[in-house]
Amino acid sequence: MHEGEAMTATTDGSTGALPPRADAASEHDIETPEAAGVREAAVRAARRATDFLLSRQDAQGWWKGDLETNVTMDAEDLMLRQFLGVLDEKTAQAAALFIRGEQREDGTWASFYGGPGELSTTIEAYVALRLAGDAPDSPHLAKASAWIREQGGIAAARVFTRIWLALFGWWKWEDLPELPPELIWFPKWVPLNIYDFGCWARQTIVPLTIVSAKRPVRPAPFPLDELHTDPARPNPPRPLAPAFSWDGAFQRMDKGLHALRKVAPRGLRRAAMNAAARWIIERQENDGCWGGIQPPAVYSIIALHLLGYDLQHPVMREGLASLDRFAVWREDGARMVEACQSPVWDTCLAAIALVDAGLPADHPQLVKAADWMLGEEIVRPGDWSVRRPGLPPGGWAFEFHNDNYPDIDDTAEVILALRRITHHDPVRVDKAVGRGVRWTLGMQSKNGAWAAFDVDNTSPFPNRLPFCDFGEVIDPPSADVTAHVIEMLAVEGLAHDPRTRRGIEWLLAEQEPDGSWFGRWGVNYVYGTGSVVPALVAAGLPGAHPAIRRAVSWLESVQNDDGGWGEDLRSYKYVKEWSGRGASTASQTAWALMALLAAGERDSKAVERGVEWLAATQREDGSWDEPYFTGTGFPWDFSINYHLYRQVFPLTALGRYVHGEPFADRLKGS
Repeated sequence: MHEGEAMTATTDGSTGALPPRADAASEHDIETPEAAGVREAAVRAARRATDFLLSRQDAQGWWKGDLETNVTMDAEDLMLRQFLGVLDEKTAQAAALFIRGEQREDGTWASFYGGPGELSTTIEAYVALRLAGDAPDSPHLAKASAWIREQGGIAAARVFTRIWLALFGWWKWEDLPELPPELIWFPKWVPLNIYDFGCWARQTIVPLTIVSAKRPVRPAPFPLDELHTDPARPNPPRPLAPAFSWDGAFQRMDKGLHALRKVAPRGLRRAAMNAAARWIIERQENDGCWGGIQPPAVYSIIALHLLGYDLQHPVMREGLASLDRFAVWREDGARMVEACQSPVWDTCLAAIALVDAGLPADHPQLVKAADWMLGEEIVRPGDWSVRRPGLPPGGWAFEFHNDNYPDIDDTAEVILALRRITHHDPVRVDKAVGRGVRWTLGMQSKNGAWAAFDVDNTSPFPNRLPFCDFGEVIDPPSADVTAHVIEMLAVEGLAHDPRTRRGIEWLLAEQEPDGSWFGRWGVNYVYGTGSVVPALVAAGLPGAHPAIRRAVSWLESVQNDDGGWGEDLRSYKYVKEWSGRGASTASQTAWALMALLAAGERDSKAVERGVEWLAATQREDGSWDEPYFTGTGFPWDFSINYHLYRQVFPLTALGRYVHGEPFADRLKGS
């Protein structure tokens, strides 16, 4: 809690926010002694969790947990600074301390906690530690380089890793896929125009077209022969895929682009690079970043630097300063770079959790959170307007500053949060919510569902490009985003709107044969199912509906022996072996409980065991420990540990267990 913010105290010193609502007991008049004990444990755990979460709010009204990914963020930050000639010893050693601490026993680095060694991540970590001064024959690096060679060396790494190495002459530009800057001129009806790519890929690819055209090489501070299987032949030839396959066709197209490079008119190429630079500069946010995420920022800085922008130019100076704000300095002196920051997402989820746990809707800290969220509304067009030019703006982004890319998921959840809070200016709230609902409905894809950022961003071609081996590069609709939209529309009284019903039909058709739903932005089937079931119930499907029953059966079948739920990220790659399987985590247990509670399973043994697990694993300060990654950037390829997930979702689940489902009266009357 911040100084000067008051809360109502009870005789036991707690916030007093969590005794049951007046209607809660009437819903469950008769409880067994066992159930009463579970309920009391839930009340205590929710009270502690509420106090903990309230104490973490910023004075401006927002919450933000660390957003942990993998060490490629830290490694690429060092390589960027080395490329620009601004790498200082303090930064290098602090980053190295963090990177060394993430190395596994076998010498590798993984892309998520507990995961297997990953080649590109290990190569980039190795190079970063060399830049920080670690000797190649030191035990930890010798072990890493031996593993890298066993896996095929640099030649087997992803394209992005080899681009970074090409910047220092450790790889040949000629051996990388071509990415012509003339892409910037492709009209939106031409396949592979920049708007065929998801916004995160689009923001990365445009600056990389400049880098690819320029092919810069800075003097390498050391050789990397130890990372090749054969230093004399670092890139052994590989056979092309069959000509009549998609891969073969795009491989041959890439060869054609390499040939075209030699004859492309210089003036035309220069004009294309300048057009790309204008596109980049127009999209720089007020805080200096691009899209609120690290990868587009680093490549935009490199691209503009290659076009002659010096480091003191305001665009460059602010861009570098924004990257410094992505750094988290830990108590031991280690420096971790966040790929992104999530204040809007964290704040709306925290507000939802607190109200569902019983905090008064007019609590000063909730009102302050609402004020901050209202101030973050985006009321100008962005890249989404390319496909929806007549749609008025009105949404929210994920980050502090990302006005060009509001997203549908955040908008839905912010509206759900605002509707829980009693604000002193209800007219302002109604107007903001109205704009958000209108914008969200306008962003519905033609199949009836919703994606995260764009409409109908489903072209089959971008993922086929030889360049695009770094993760998902398009933004198709997903069950979790669609579910959050359906839940929001139901709360807004639009459950029977034809557009809502189309979304519901899509969700029902997307259910997996085992009863689960795929989770695009969270891990994985537990997240998808935990998102969809509450939405379907809010929209009017009864708990007895066959789809709900199948989901309940699936969740019960994958509950762990300890009473919790967990799912490993390997479920994205090995569905049969890992779907719904993994060590129990607080956030995933909460998602399962949220689905079961919505389905009417409050008195089931599965719910009791899940609540008991949350209560038993809570720490003394009211928080939970969760080293596992339960967030998703790109399925399998890029994973996230949202440090606030372990707090907001358990509190939401406990609150709903104690108090019942939110908006129950309103939804019954809709």
